[in-house]
This record gives sequence, C-alpha cells and structure tokens, in this order.
Amino acid sequence: MTEPILRLENVSYAYPDGPLAVENLSVAVEKGERVAVLGRNGAGKSTFFLLCNGILEPASGTVFCAGRAVTRKKKDLLELHRRVGIVFQEAENQILAVTVEGEVSFGPMNLGLPLPEVEQRTTDALTAMGLAEYAQRSPQYLSGGEKKRVTIADILAMKPDAILLDEPTASLDPENVVRLEETLDRLTEAGIALLVSTHDVDFAARFAQRGLVFAGGRLTADGLLEDIFACPELLEQAGLRKPWIWQAAEAVRPGRKQYPMTMQQLQAWLQE
Repeated sequence: MTEPILRLENVSYAYPDGPLAVENLSVAVEKGERVAVLGRNGAGKSTFFLLCNGILEPASGTVFCAGRAVTRKKKDLLELHRRVGIVFQEAENQILAVTVEGEVSFGPMNLGLPLPEVEQRTTDALTAMGLAEYAQRSPQYLSGGEKKRVTIADILAMKPDAILLDEPTASLDPENVVRLEETLDRLTEAGIALLVSTHDVDFAARFAQRGLVFAGGRLTADGLLEDIFACPELLEQAGLRKPWIWQAAEAVRPGRKQYPMTMQQLQAWLQE
C-alpha cells in the first residue's frame, strides 16, 4: 500500500502567548487528491498549511512526508519544502527576484542541482504556466493573475508531490479565475496533490470532492463536500454557506438531502 504524500498525526500548535491554533489534528493526503480547506478566518487553516510545509514546528504530534517522520534537521526540512510547496495568498510577498526567470530558478538553485538541470526545470515550469515569454520581465509589472502563475511556477520547478494554495482566487478577476482552474486541472493530471484554502464555496465545489472543515483550531469534518453542505449545523459552526447552485436547486425542489453543486451537475439534475 502506497504511503500518503502527507500525513499529520495528533498535531497541535500554539502561537506564543496564545491558545492552541491547531489541536490534535490527524489527516492524510494521497497522491493526486484535490482537497478544499474551509472555515472562518482564524479557524486554523493557515496554521495547518504552515505545519504541512514545515514552516511551523508542531508543539506535539508528528508530520509525515511520504511515510517518513519529519524532524527539524535541515535535510528533512529541505526535503519537505521540495515535496510540499505552498503558494501564499499575496503573491507579491512570495516573489523576490528581479526577473521571472530568476524567481523560478531560485528553488532549484538552492537544492544545489547542476546548472543544466536548473535551467531545464525553470524552462519546463515557465512553459507549464504559460510564462515563457515573460522570462526576462520584472515580476512587479505583471498582473495579479500572472504573479499568481509565477508563484505556482516557483513550486513546479521543485517537482513537488503536493501544493498548498492559500486563497488562490482572492483578488483575481473572472477571466483569471478560469485560467487558475485550468492550471489546477493540469497539475492534477500530473499527479500532484492540491490543497486549497478558500472562503469561496462555489469555487470549492467546482474544484474538489473532498473537504476539510476547521473551526476553533479543530478539524470538525473530513469528507465529501456534498455531505458537508448537507449538514446545516456544521455549516453554521464553520461560518459557511451552501453553493449558489445548490441553493437554487433546493429552492426549485425542496426537501431533498443533497443537491447539485456545479453547472455540470445541475444540467444532469435538470435532465433527470
């Protein structure tokens, strides 16, 4: 049986002089999975991501990467950062280099790879994100959607097993949201596990089948999104709403337990 790409076992974490931000968290993510991470601000979603990527050290419990327990040794952390990348909400805070090419090559260079491999990885990542023509451009002059693609290319150049995306649709216009979703589809086809933290339940419904719901630092639900949206008590506790398509279908034919969440599901539902 293949080990999960990422597994947290009884992990807790508290910021200095604060209560537990994440408490007794156990969760596993398999290769190629698409997972929506949901909950209010301050529920523990961002802390969960930072623990998964090794930026934060658990106060208790263990993080496993591909079956191996992650220690605070430099070798372990470098391997975790390589295999589990994180894309922050504000792309500007993640971009440091003066050119797009320099930005995307930074990670492979830090791995100490031979220059030809660094160049090949950089070229491949830029091409995959549709950024080849921007290689010598300054990232600061790119649009918000283009900057987001640069930060994803940063991670792709490391050849990761999983990518964590924090509010990836924030501040994107509808056209760039469509491009982002197309990018996520390609990453899934490449076998990369994707975890997306989002307040946009309509996007979550289009993106994922599985959801993780956080409330008060605890994982309160881990299962199919259709089961999560069918539970009013859970939605109220986590500050969530049902997707608009679900609500529209429910208004047309009330009394059912579950409803369509995407346009494709709605079309099939109406035909039935």
